[in-house]
Amino acid sequence: MQENSKANKLTKILFIIYMIALFWIIIFKFGVPFFGLGYMRKINLVLFKESLMVNGRLDFSEIIMNAVIFMPLGVYSGILLKKWSTGKKILLYFLISLICEVSQFILGVGTSDITDIITNTLGGIIGSVIYKGIEKVSKDKVAAQKFINVIATIGTIFMSTLLSMILIYNL
Repeated sequence: MQENSKANKLTKILFIIYMIALFWIIIFKFGVPFFGLGYMRKINLVLFKESLMVNGRLDFSEIIMNAVIFMPLGVYSGILLKKWSTGKKILLYFLISLICEVSQFILGVGTSDITDIITNTLGGIIGSVIYKGIEKVSKDKVAAQKFINVIATIGTIFMSTLLSMILIYNL
């Protein structure tokens, strides 16, 4: 039980770091908060309009990246919110995405887009399915959590280094 307690603590720390990075990436676009805010305030309520068209051509990269960046949220919710129903977890993904999009509008740092909310929520769902798959393959919830913690620690170190370099470059 002691080892599971350590795993839970590490998972919570990694989750907090992920949430900070998520908000920094989505809301502040890798920039320094509160410097240069308010340059753009736009809302797109037409599904898949803005995010698919880049220079008059179809571009799925933003949609894919929005889903990918929310996948860890689904994985972490599988570990940390075991007692929550699937519906509550999906609502969580939706609400966190909605908070990000509304914050972008309030701060004037980008386009608040309905497509982003949908693809972010879908990313959370995909992450939840990935967690269930890892749990099923490992046949042990503690082993699945430890595996995810190892992968998340490596990913967090990599992303922290990358985001730090971007921050230093932007200063």
